[in-house]
Amino acid sequence: MRKIYTLLLFSAVLSFNACNNASEEKTIDKTPAVPVTVSSVAAENNTPFLTASGKIEAANSATLSTRMMGFVDKVLVNVGQKVTKGQLLVSINNSDLSAKQAQTSAGITEAQAAFNNAEKDYQRFQNLFADNSASQKELDDQRARYEMAKARLEGAKQMKNEVQSQFAYVNLRAPFNGVVTNKFIEAGDMANPGAPLISIEGPGNFEVTASVPESEISKIKSGSEVQVIVKSSNKILPGKVTEVSTSAKNTGGQYLVKVVLDKTNESILSGMYATVQFPIEKKTDVTTVLVPEEALVKRGQLTGIYTVSQNNTALLRWLRLGRTYGDNVEVLSGLNADENYIISADGKLFNGAKITIKQ
Repeated sequence: MRKIYTLLLFSAVLSFNACNNASEEKTIDKTPAVPVTVSSVAAENNTPFLTASGKIEAANSATLSTRMMGFVDKVLVNVGQKVTKGQLLVSINNSDLSAKQAQTSAGITEAQAAFNNAEKDYQRFQNLFADNSASQKELDDQRARYEMAKARLEGAKQMKNEVQSQFAYVNLRAPFNGVVTNKFIEAGDMANPGAPLISIEGPGNFEVTASVPESEISKIKSGSEVQVIVKSSNKILPGKVTEVSTSAKNTGGQYLVKVVLDKTNESILSGMYATVQFPIEKKTDVTTVLVPEEALVKRGQLTGIYTVSQNNTALLRWLRLGRTYGDNVEVLSGLNADENYIISADGKLFNGAKITIKQ
């Protein structure tokens, strides 16, 4: 009976081992390796671009003010409202100016009547002098009266033009089509000469004013093609250098460079900060690690890159990135200068996937 139990126990052990071996065979990964293209990290002591920080501004903008003092009657627009050229924006009380306009109109009427009378007298004395019925002195006196009346009439008309020009400062109108970006005054407030009242900007056309140190300004030329990175959206826009300042007297040793953006969209707003990349190499003491942007892998807010492990498997490495240089991105941490990374794969990659490196 004991021999039977022993045989049964031995049979159970053999069957248990056989089951384990079968399960181990099932767990062996038989998936084919993914062919990948590998590249080495580019480490340079030269950055391919000279960068400068700046702010996006509207190419066409204006801040309206007045040179007349008076109470504001109406403010006819709000911030964000679109306006057309010539549209009335702000009306300032102009009762004094209206009274002055009435006085100048009366003065013109009086001067016109005096001029007409002097002109007729002068013509009459010209005829009398031709008939030897008037002396030379009488003709000269009439000519003097005529010239003085003519001068008074011209002075009265110029006074009217002056008053008319002052009405442009009590009825502020839009100088171009645009959008109201700021409003500094309300109805009932006192408008002072030179104080800003309304700001407007023309939509669509933007430019960036960047500050460049004196050690690099000589390398920047007007007309150069540049790239502008909008910091809020991390978008890259093409641009062209249109102005290069030749003086840093009032800018703290920084030279101002103006760049016009070639293409913009609704997400670009005036006042946004941007980085301008000039295609000028700059030597640095720090080694810069660069990888192509197409090799990066994004998972939500994280950005990584696939590297090659010692077992020939894909290893996802999370990175901390810096500036963008054209199609390459600076790696601040997560990847060393002596490591390889995967540029492209002929299949789907995941962390731990078997790979084979294409020659």
